[in-house]
Amino acid sequence: MPEAPVENSYPGERLGLPETGPGSVGRVGRRIAGLVIDWACATVISIAFFSWDSIATTVVFAVVQIVFLPLLGGSPGHRLVGLRLVRLDGAWVGLWRPVVRTILLALVIPAVIWDPDQRGLHDKAAGTVLLRG
Repeated sequence: MPEAPVENSYPGERLGLPETGPGSVGRVGRRIAGLVIDWACATVISIAFFSWDSIATTVVFAVVQIVFLPLLGGSPGHRLVGLRLVRLDGAWVGLWRPVVRTILLALVIPAVIWDPDQRGLHDKAAGTVLLRG
């Protein structure tokens, strides 16, 4: 009797990505660390220029995401923790994907619902994936 196929034994397997090392799916710890770095920087800018307005903090966070994702392949926080954002085919993310991804990230809920490859709904909608190194 043939064995049943193993369904997604590690995050990224269905996408053809390696299990570990460069090019593997960025794990939760790195993703959260990158998010915390980006949010902390947005908060500092908000305190310095907008008297710590929560809306200003969110806008600064979003602008940083939208500007740096296509320019650096990740936000400053992503890059500091060794992550990069790419399309599923490995190509440049372009200009519209960071906008869609950031809007959904700001809504929070799409970012905390993940598939078996540890991609949030915001990444699925934008056709992107966060990879190590």
